[in-house]
Amino acid sequence: MNDAIDLVVREAALLDARRFDDWLALYDTECLYWVPLLGAAQADPRSHNAIACEDRLLLQLRVDRLKNPRAHSQHPASHCQHVLQRSVPEADEGGEAVLRTPFIYIEARGESQVLLAGSYRHRLVRIEDGWRIREKRVDLLNPGQALPAIQLFI
Repeated sequence: MNDAIDLVVREAALLDARRFDDWLALYDTECLYWVPLLGAAQADPRSHNAIACEDRLLLQLRVDRLKNPRAHSQHPASHCQHVLQRSVPEADEGGEAVLRTPFIYIEARGESQVLLAGSYRHRLVRIEDGWRIREKRVDLLNPGQALPAIQLFI
């Protein structure tokens, strides 16, 4: 299980370093990145609106936009810092694992800064050389608050 926990830590470090292609490579081809509008109370991504609900193609499009030198929203560039508590295994069923990780997320761009807190739920699938992220659910501590535009990945 330690290698699964290491993947969650590595994912956050790659985002903080703006290594978006390496970050996306951690995701399974059949993945979902989901930030529920209702937080932990929302049971599935398709029954309600979401702050974000993106499959692999949409994630790739966001990465491409962030890397594009003409992306107006990235002048100046956004930077982030993830502060993670230790991941807690919620399930480990051979080829799949579910981890819950409380976090604090800070995103800065120019003079503005956004601070968010919550818990991640990573559903991981085992592959030959380790794990891949099948689903990342981001349950914000206060999902009902008005959010500014988040440029990077929580």
